[in-house]
Order: sequence, then structure tokens, then C-alpha cells
Amino acid sequence: MGIAYKEKLNHPLAKNISKVLIIACKEQTQQLEAVFTQEGFECQVLRQEFKPEYENFSRSYLCLMNHTRAWEIADKETKPTMIIEADFVPVMGIGKLPLPFNPKQTNVGISWLYTCASQVYSVSDEGYAEGFSTAAVAYIVTPQAAKNLQELAVGITEKYGATNYSTWDSTIDTFLRDRKFKNYIPWRNYGEHGGAPNPEHKQNKLGNVHRADVLYGKLAFMPIYANSQKSQTMTLFFVRLQARLKGIARVLSGRFLRPQVIQGSSVPTRLMSFALLRHFNWQP
Repeated sequence: MGIAYKEKLNHPLAKNISKVLIIACKEQTQQLEAVFTQEGFECQVLRQEFKPEYENFSRSYLCLMNHTRAWEIADKETKPTMIIEADFVPVMGIGKLPLPFNPKQTNVGISWLYTCASQVYSVSDEGYAEGFSTAAVAYIVTPQAAKNLQELAVGITEKYGATNYSTWDSTIDTFLRDRKFKNYIPWRNYGEHGGAPNPEHKQNKLGNVHRADVLYGKLAFMPIYANSQKSQTMTLFFVRLQARLKGIARVLSGRFLRPQVIQGSSVPTRLMSFALLRHFNWQP
């Protein structure tokens, strides 16, 4: 993986995406904007307006509306677009980190920068990992995929309506793969989900807290979940440690790299190396 990592450094994020779209409601975004601007990105904040008819909409549907607006912008760009939610906390030096897919590839759909319940399907000779994730906290989307994802939004609206909860973000991978796109997960996470979980997850008997299993480096600033605590550093350490242990457990239990994927692969050693070695760094 070391050689592949060096090769991918030729394609740093800041030089290979059109802009960063920050999806926000009432959250403060100045700190987030400052980090990305300093890293060489163009930023645009998409702040949702409040309308009386939104009052009974589910939070999951409001979130989908926000991302749909971002997809409408992304499909008009000539290069991929990074879309992040306002509670995303990037790692330091994110602009220099490698693009998680080959920029010359024409059938890329989405590449998650932050993963949740992720799985790896295959790893190319260059070290790019095709895979699955849910949660739309931070990702890169190509113009072609952004256009298709607007169709996904229409389908979710028709199936669930505006007031019902849906796990629309967990359907992105299948939706795009059915349309011959390939989706990618990163070697390590480019940041952390720093905010409070959507209470609808717990109400619908889903896990209500999700954090990055392993990070590329130190976070650029303190996440919201640690800011409210007396000992921010210790809170951050224990939250990150718990996330690391959970990530390792997912590997050992065959949830990140499923046994049937290994059995069906022509390069099982490469897959297992990717799944295991990504956890070998000192940063919780």
C-alpha cells in the first residue's frame, strides 16, 4: 500500500475537484470554510431556508433536499465536486491528501471521504478501493453521477413522501452501480462526523452514533461532540478510541471485508492487506 499511496499523491484533492459545497441549516460554518480555503479549495455554503411547509418534513427528507440541491450544482461542473455537511471536521492537510480514485477513470460515481458501515469490494493495482458506505457526511461526486442522483431523489420522494423517514443514503451505492458506475472508499477517513446524531435513526431502531473508524491524521479543529465537555481532549481521545476499536472489530468479524468477497477475489492478499493495514497508525 505504501507504493500505491506515493503514486496517488500525484492527484491531491485540492487540484482535482471543482469546489467544496458545504450543506448547512443553522450551523456556523466559518471555521470549516477557513480550513478548506487555506487548503486551496473554493467553497460555497448552501444554507437551507426555513419554510412553513417544511415543519412536518422528516429530518431525513430535509437532508435529502439539501443534497439534491448540491447535486444540481455538481452536475454542471467539469470536475468532481466535494459535498460535505456542516458538522464534518476535516483532518489537517486535507488538500494534499490523494484523490481516492483514478481521475482518468470515466465511470466513477461517488467516493466517500467519511465512511459509515463501510465495506470493501475490490482493490486495484494502484490501490484504489471500490466499496460501499452509508452516511452522506462527506463525499466526492462526479458530474455524471450527480445527474443520476437527482433521479434517486425523485424516486425516494415518490416512495416515502416528505414526512416519512428513509435511509436514502444507504441506497446510493446500489443505485449508482445499477447504472454502471463504480464507487470508492478511502484508505483512511479524511475527517470525522463531529455533530450530534439524527434522532430519527434511534427512533427507527438504527445506530444513532457513528464516527470515523480510522483517520488520515489529526483533526483540524475540535468536533462539536467534544466542545460541550469539560475535558475536550480526553473526550475526543475516548470517542476516537472507541471508534477505532469498533472499526477493528468490524474487520475481525468479517463485516468490512466479507469472507465471500475474499473467496471470489483473484487478489485476496491485497484485499486483506487493505482491510488490516489501514488501522496501523498511532492516531486514535
